[in-house]
Parts: sequence; structure tokens; C-alpha cells
Amino acid sequence: MTDALPGGISVKQFRFLSHSYDHATGEAVLAYSFDQGEAFFERIRFPYQPWPSDPSRQAAFESALGLLHLIAGVSYYKTCVPEAMDAGDHLIDIEMAGFLNELYVQGLGEFGYTNNIELDGRVNFPVNSTGKPESLDLELPERALLAMGGGKDSLVSLEMLRSGGLEIQPVCIGTSKLIADTVQTADLPLIQIERELSPALKLMNEAGALNGHVPVTAINSAILLCAAILYGHRWLVFSNESSAEEATLFDEEGRQINHQYSKSLQFEKGFRDLISRHVSPNIEYFSLLRPMKELAIAERFSRLKKYHPVFSSCNRNFHLDGPRIHDRWCGQCPKCRFTTLALAPFMQADDLLQMMGRNLLDDPSQEAGYRALCRLGLEKPFECVGSVEESRAAMLELGKREGWKDKAIPGLLAAELASLDVPDLDNLLQMRGQHCIPDTVLQNVAF
Repeated sequence: MTDALPGGISVKQFRFLSHSYDHATGEAVLAYSFDQGEAFFERIRFPYQPWPSDPSRQAAFESALGLLHLIAGVSYYKTCVPEAMDAGDHLIDIEMAGFLNELYVQGLGEFGYTNNIELDGRVNFPVNSTGKPESLDLELPERALLAMGGGKDSLVSLEMLRSGGLEIQPVCIGTSKLIADTVQTADLPLIQIERELSPALKLMNEAGALNGHVPVTAINSAILLCAAILYGHRWLVFSNESSAEEATLFDEEGRQINHQYSKSLQFEKGFRDLISRHVSPNIEYFSLLRPMKELAIAERFSRLKKYHPVFSSCNRNFHLDGPRIHDRWCGQCPKCRFTTLALAPFMQADDLLQMMGRNLLDDPSQEAGYRALCRLGLEKPFECVGSVEESRAAMLELGKREGWKDKAIPGLLAAELASLDVPDLDNLLQMRGQHCIPDTVLQNVAF
């Protein structure tokens, strides 16, 4: 079967051409193509030109870079989703192929749903190796490379790790000033890794190629796996919470479509296993906030007042080509709405107004957006927001609170929620559920 690119070009195969790292400049280059066509070159720049002297770490980095090449290919593959793949010089065993197939199918679930494309059975990574994967024992310091996103979650992780006396190195993908400001407020240095997508991808999208959501957390995880080896960190820490497990919606076949698949425990476990088998068992990839729901994180963040003037969870701030708003909050997206709702039970209305510059819960024009978060006649939005039960519990609680019950949105929705089976807010603040946090970290960090 062939698939047509813009302009009627016939496409049969997606190809992983090459991946390389320049020790002198700290730049990694990932190359892809369709059939024998023009190559896409993605560039990732690690500052300070790190290169370990230990041959085992050098070899482990090369393996990690290979995984990054395979995972980051999803950004290019999605433009025409051909059924055939050429893995190039990658050795892919059945377990790795299974992980990659699942990542592309589930991670592109929203993309497939919105573009009406059936991905099951279409993504086929070739199995071309039956040998035992090479996994290297590494001596890495017990310190945390912490992924920063500029929002409340990673800042809560930072302070939890710091309270446990653990050594932390904040890191981010991109050159966001907002993220830099939050880390400066924490009085810590920040490593900013640049990711430059191929310019040819933008041209294809402008010409009408297929486009949509990709599992960016998976890509960032693979980039930071390389960084952990280069800079020497045993713990690679993200801040994904248990709320990410909830499906955004179910399609007509009853299958889960989860905007946050690459933030899920399922992905985390799969990636951990891949790292252990193909790179090193000594690198621990995990989410520190996995036992917590979004409301529990918001409650903790409400007490971290020094970050309130500088943080933002609005995704319009965080794009590889720079922010798309002039303020820290756009006030019109699901992230802005949910952040307001999650923090409101733990803050006074005036304090939240000062933090965000507006009170979305007192704006009647936001009703439809909050109905979607609470799944009251509208579907949950495709965004990184908390679970429906959390939105409902927070909204119902606000409908009872002085200082909040007279605001427009709680006044409109709390009465409807009172007739539904809504969980108790305090119950949602409890720590529970599976996680992959190493014992050494768990023993030092207070939940």
C-alpha cells in the first residue's frame, strides 16, 4: 500500500537514516526520510559539549542515542503514516519492536482520532535481531537530573527532592525564559538542551501534510536519557502524576484515547524496561509524583509561595519556536482553567487573582470550558489536565466555600454536581497507587 504526500508524491516507506553525535560541539543529528526522498535532519544540542571519558558510558550513550532516533521519528512518521519501515542500522528485538509499536499507536492516538486514521496494524517496526541486547553496568553518581516544565508539578518535585537532601540538576528542552526564571527562583543552575526540528517538517505541514499531537514526553524522556549519561546522573526524574492515567475519551470501538499516554505509568514502565535491557540497569527513570493526583500536587504548590509570581502551566508559553502569548497565562485554554480550579480549594480568591491576573472561575464565558473539565455534557479536552473526578470534586467543594460559592462558575455548576456521585476532596489528596520510585529516593523524600 502507498500513501500520498502533499503534491501527489507516492510514499511506501519511512526510513531511519542515521544518528550521530559530535563530541566537539555537543550536537546530535537525527536523520529520516520517506523512500529515497529528501532527508529530514533534526538537531539536538547539549551545552558544554559533554563527552564521558569512560568507554562504558560512551557505549551506553550510543545505545541511548539510537533509542532517541527511533522515538523522535514519530514527529516525522506522522506526516503520512506509511505501513512499511526501514530501521536502517538499528537492531530491534521483539520486545523493542513491541514497545515502539505501542508508543507510536498509543502516543499518536489523539492524532489518529482527529485525522480519522486507523493506526492499529499500520505501525510495524521490523524485528531484525534475536540476540541478547547489550546492557552496560555504569558507575553513575546518585543525583537527580530533574526535567523542568515551568509549571507547578516540576517545582513541587524540585522542592521534595531538595527537602530530602538529594543533589538536583534541573534540565529542560528548549530555551524558555519562563522555565529559566522558575529555576533561578529556586537558586539552582539550569541546563537548557536545544531541540531543532527539521525545517523540512514545517514546510510539509504548511503544504498540508498530516499533523497533530505527538507523544512529546516520550521524546523528551529519550533526550534526557542521553543527557543523564553525558552529564553523569543515575536518576532521571519526571513529574507525571497518577491523573495522567485517565483516558481523555473512548472512540467508537471503545478504545482509550489518552492525550497523556507518554506521561502514563504504562509508558514509564515500558521505557524503564527498555533502558535496563538496552542501555544500563543502573539508570533509574521514574516520576516522583506518580503516587499523587493533580489536586494533591496543587495543595503542595499552594504553599510554595515564592514561585507563584514566576510559574505558568499554560502550554502556550512552551513551544520550540518560543512562547505564543505575551503574558504568563492566556486565560482561554484548558490548562489555565484547570490550574485555576485545582489551586482554588487551597487559596483565597484574591491571592489566586493576583497570581494569574484574572479569576476564570468568576467569568461566565468560561462555563463551556469548565463543563468539559467536569464532563458535564461536554467531553474532557485533549490537554494535560487532571481527571474528571478531580475537577468535579474541586468544583463541588468550591460551591460550599465562603469566598468561592458566590463566583460565577461554582454558582453555575456546583448544583449540578451535587446530584452526582462525586468523590470526597480529602480522599483525592491521599498518596496511593503504583510507582517506580527507587527505595533510596523514597526513603529520603517526604510525601
